[in-house]
Amino acid sequence: MATSSEGPLQLSLTQPVRTSSGSERSLPVSEEMRSLITEKGPGLGPVEEDPDAIVKGWLQREARGGVKGPWIRPRKYWFVLTHDSLDYYSGSEVGARRLGTLVLTSLCSVQWPDKQTYKETGYWSVTVFGRKHCYRLYTEHLNEAVHWVCAVQKVIHSKVPVQTPTQLLVHDIEENRGSPEILEQIYRCNPVLRYTSSPLYAPLLPFPYGSADQSAPSPRGYMTLRDEAVKLFNSLQQLESERDPVPLIQGVLQTCLDLQPLVDEIYCQLVKQTTAPPAPGGPGNLRYWQLLTCMSCTFLPSPPVLRYLRSHLGRTESEFPGSEMAEFGRFIAAALDKTQVRECVPSLDEIVALIQRQHMLCTVHCPGTAACTVAISSHTTAEEVARELVARLGLSQSPNVFALYEQSRHHERPVGRATLVADVLTRFENLAGEETTQESTWRLCFKHYGFLDTENVSRDSVEFALLFEQAHEMVIRGYVPTSEDTLQSLAALRLQSLNSDFSTHAPVPRPEELFPVHALHSRLRASCQGPRRCPGARLRAGLLAGALPWGHSLAKQQAEQDQKLRGHLREEGASMMAAIVDRWKLLQGMGRAEAMAAYLALVREWPGFGSTLFDVDFHTSPEGSCPQRLWLGVGAKAVSLYKPGEAEPFDSFCYGRISSFGVSDSSTFHLSVGDRDLLFECSRVDEIAQLLHTYLTSLGTGQTPPREELADGCRPGDSVDSGLPPPQQRLCPASVPWRGQPSAGSFPI
Repeated sequence: MATSSEGPLQLSLTQPVRTSSGSERSLPVSEEMRSLITEKGPGLGPVEEDPDAIVKGWLQREARGGVKGPWIRPRKYWFVLTHDSLDYYSGSEVGARRLGTLVLTSLCSVQWPDKQTYKETGYWSVTVFGRKHCYRLYTEHLNEAVHWVCAVQKVIHSKVPVQTPTQLLVHDIEENRGSPEILEQIYRCNPVLRYTSSPLYAPLLPFPYGSADQSAPSPRGYMTLRDEAVKLFNSLQQLESERDPVPLIQGVLQTCLDLQPLVDEIYCQLVKQTTAPPAPGGPGNLRYWQLLTCMSCTFLPSPPVLRYLRSHLGRTESEFPGSEMAEFGRFIAAALDKTQVRECVPSLDEIVALIQRQHMLCTVHCPGTAACTVAISSHTTAEEVARELVARLGLSQSPNVFALYEQSRHHERPVGRATLVADVLTRFENLAGEETTQESTWRLCFKHYGFLDTENVSRDSVEFALLFEQAHEMVIRGYVPTSEDTLQSLAALRLQSLNSDFSTHAPVPRPEELFPVHALHSRLRASCQGPRRCPGARLRAGLLAGALPWGHSLAKQQAEQDQKLRGHLREEGASMMAAIVDRWKLLQGMGRAEAMAAYLALVREWPGFGSTLFDVDFHTSPEGSCPQRLWLGVGAKAVSLYKPGEAEPFDSFCYGRISSFGVSDSSTFHLSVGDRDLLFECSRVDEIAQLLHTYLTSLGTGQTPPREELADGCRPGDSVDSGLPPPQQRLCPASVPWRGQPSAGSFPI
């Protein structure tokens, strides 16, 4: 581009040739036409000695470019690969007729041979993709197929990248961003940059012909990137007349999440459709701005497209100041400064909030107190929500660590501090669509994460109520090893804290909400089954039951035993509830706070209270030894190993003795203590690593229990300095690996 100080403005525009159909689309026609495959057309001469040939040889080709259908044995042709094309001939002799040519550009792609095709046909396949056609070539030898793939790929990589008209014009816009007259001329003379009501026949950005792996089914049944880009433009145009745009917007976002290369393409399409619209600020035009808003809160474009987008936002604001479009532009510009990598696309509720440029409300349940409603944006992290709740509930002076949890009736997991709350809510929405039972409903919960001090918590504080509820969760899950008599006393105290004095009209929770019923089940099952048999005996019994004539009798006996067990369970359950109610009657006159304090006092009698227990399989050696089912207790003072149901650990390691720990794979956790390497299998290895990291960070910053309370040999001075920064307000699981160990996948940084 150039300007002249005298006379009319002189311009040199990059403008592609337009087609004669009048369609408002711009394609590099000469390059595209050269890449078409011509079948036996006129002008294809005989084979000649070609000094530029890279590879040549006999290959078999599927008929007419590889249309899917019944397998037809391919025909053999002589193929010649040069620096510019892949040609095939009727024979190898000089003078043989050339039957077809595929011009190779940077947008061509080649697919590697796969075993599935070989199993089905007995041939190794090589597929070369052009703009509209592809060559499916076959050979009986794998090394020959690999040789052709590598040679074709090398030629493709050597080509200068093809640039589309949109790319060239975006570059011109960036170069002339300080010249409004030139920019106006660029937009006026290039319809590819402006709104169109016509369909799009080719992407605005370059995508490779074909897909990376045509043999494997793509997620959600997607086609090639080029085809999906054109389909998405059709979806964008549908937005203009859609009464409820939210599901369609979510579908577009999901496609971009699944096919990340399309993110820049959709941004360019949206900039195009919001440039020079026929009705600026009209309902159809604002639909594009709403989708652009959702895109800006979900994906970051590449730097060139980001600069192009920001230029468009500034141009819109200067052209339509104070308009709804300008408001969207300012919102989008601010969002782009905060957007992080998203795990999920926005939920339907989030999209509704975004198209209104508002915050959405998130409900966080706090055990023992009322649920809290927190206003969040698409960029709010779990740490920010936890920080607000700590301040709102008056927990700022507590030495303990708090976190958000994803919780259902039977499962819960902590949310990493850097996790976007909006992503968690989207997961809940997806799970709600898959599961219909009430017990599978998920929610956000605010709880203790690490217990650094459970003794000095005031009875009239919110934290005491949180501590009481968390202790009760441990009891009903069976993680407080104690006698049945004590468990019944705890259940009675729970009823007193909920309902005050006994009354026949008072609501009584279900037994499993008061007492670890599974412990009762295990005891009764063990008494009914008698001495435990070895696995071989059970296996033989199963084989006999299924194969021998008296197998029916054995199955009948098993059914009778199960029915008898269910009867015992009903009787024992009723007896247990009667005993709990009798104990509840004895607590008459005890206040709620007193009942909670008595409950916690009983739970604290277990020395391991405050530890988080994980069910693990312990391997004494890595050479395939038989694992032992244990509890791994992670606490503020030490890591302990318990046999399930036993109150005292059989082994314990204070943090000063732990030299390293980490996650070996998705289900294996290793712990090095002195010269011992301990291996544990668990589905929650990431949580174990993060919790250990949290306690070690607290030790490194002096947030430790008093010296006299530490176990022998466990002194703050004995622990190795982790070299980590102090925890931020002691909120949420840490997401930084300790001493070079792998970071946990559940807590992204």
